Amino acid sequence: MRFLHTSDWHVGRTFHGADLLAEQEAVLGHLADLVAGEAIDAVLVSGDIYDRAVPSAEAVRVATKAVARIRAAGAQLVVTPGNHDSAPRLGAFAEFAAAGGLHLRTTVAGLAEPVLLEDAHGPVAVYGIPYLEPEPARHALGVPEARGHTGVLTEAMRRIRADLETRPGVRSVVLAHAFVTGGEPTDSERTIAVGGVEQVPGSVFDGVDYVALGHLHGPQTLAEHLRYSGSPLAYSFSEARQRKSVWLVDLDRAGLAEVRRHELPVPRKLATLTGEIEDLLLDPAHDVYLGHFLSVTVTDRVRPVDAMRRLRERFPYAVHLEWEPAGGHAGAPLRYSDAVRGRSDIEVSRSFLEDCRGAPPTESEEQLLFRALEAADRGALAK
Repeated sequence: MRFLHTSDWHVGRTFHGADLLAEQEAVLGHLADLVAGEAIDAVLVSGDIYDRAVPSAEAVRVATKAVARIRAAGAQLVVTPGNHDSAPRLGAFAEFAAAGGLHLRTTVAGLAEPVLLEDAHGPVAVYGIPYLEPEPARHALGVPEARGHTGVLTEAMRRIRADLETRPGVRSVVLAHAFVTGGEPTDSERTIAVGGVEQVPGSVFDGVDYVALGHLHGPQTLAEHLRYSGSPLAYSFSEARQRKSVWLVDLDRAGLAEVRRHELPVPRKLATLTGEIEDLLLDPAHDVYLGHFLSVTVTDRVRPVDAMRRLRERFPYAVHLEWEPAGGHAGAPLRYSDAVRGRSDIEVSRSFLEDCRGAPPTESEEQLLFRALEAADRGALAK
């Protein structure tokens, strides 16, 4: 049996304010093509289908279209919710969806009830553990003494192993959304720390043939049977160098036979640029970045006026801007009391402007400051 392991679609997410639905639709459509080309039997989606618990209508459209295309290409789907999803919303009409090959495993009560898939060697039991928020999950699981993510996932896996014991010789796959020790996070995951502890040891998942992990956005292998697929798109500039991918997982008669990595297409690349704004705007060497999502750091000694608007005239997908003047910011920051002691309002205002942009106010700007302060004084006196 051949599985495709993916996760963390985050449909509906924006990238520094830029809409990503077109890029998400393109890369998820590629999964359907891969299902057809590689004769995939089932697609495993390990949480965070959506980026919000209440997704927009457009996000639902994109996710629904992707699922429909995958199913039409010949694969069944097993889907579990992540920490960004609403489990009740995602699991609505689960019994009806299962009849059409979409298996939504969204309840704590049902985590030890597998989806049973058949191949020439017999059944494969696929268990879906929905994201378990430790406090409510320990009560729902009947283990009030359990602590943190490790405690509730340990109980979830105990139940799964107990079910497997009633199915001798059956091969097994588990989907889980968690931060497993040894995984490398990026800047784009939402923390699931509870009391400072969010990681769980990989040994929690011992005893099954393959564990399809979700939550961390970089593809990574913690053990041969224990892997993160990562997100299909980069959701932070810390992921710019990652090669986004999915895992193709083959099970034979004995269990896990082979795992192959398949790199995904990149609908829009990410890049970072650093330099003075005039060089960034005029240097023809930067033409290769016209279609990239860009994070730009300008190094002018004086903060450029209207820098983002000017950059977007050349780079339409510039989405992030920082100012780091060459040589660093002048002087160490002062405490507020030291910064204002013995200074007039106009001196404090002038100093503030210079600290913010690296240059004192011009003569016309200083006149505006005077007028603003005078108006403020008049308003205070009128009260």
